[in-house]
Amino acid sequence: MNNMYNRFDEIYKIMESSFPKSEFRTYDGQRALLSSPYYRVLTETDSNDKTIAFLASWEFSSFRFVEHFAVDPTLRGGGTGGKLLNKYISQSQIPVRLEVEPPESDFAKRRIGFYERLGFHLNSFDYVQPPLREGQPLLPLNIMSYPDPLTEEEFAHFKETVYSEVYKMNLLN
Repeated sequence: MNNMYNRFDEIYKIMESSFPKSEFRTYDGQRALLSSPYYRVLTETDSNDKTIAFLASWEFSSFRFVEHFAVDPTLRGGGTGGKLLNKYISQSQIPVRLEVEPPESDFAKRRIGFYERLGFHLNSFDYVQPPLREGQPLLPLNIMSYPDPLTEEEFAHFKETVYSEVYKMNLLN
């Protein structure tokens, strides 16, 4: 765990360059997650031991939730992301879930296609990410699942767990 504290600045820099502000916490808020027993960060480093990609997930008893996954913007498209996500999936004995933007833009469609090529399924349930920063709106997203599509019951369990453990709020609806 100490290693993640040492790498946190590199991870947060990639996060800032990869996600809109509404999709990640403040520096202090994000760093505080490292002390959670459910939170885990995997990294990929280059030959100089510099972090070039990371995958931040929440480990629950019935599923794993990938909250953030990104590659240094200067290195995207080189296979690093696929390698890291495949490593993560291969280490999982339970299903994996992640959030994606709805397939309304070419960029979102390409991202969904990337996950589909790795075996994920796009689910059509209504879902919003609660605000990660004060004053931010709810963010409509879709859930992708591996290795199978979600049933209504699995989606309800996922949503309830993520809202209460990751976003620390009661289920809204």
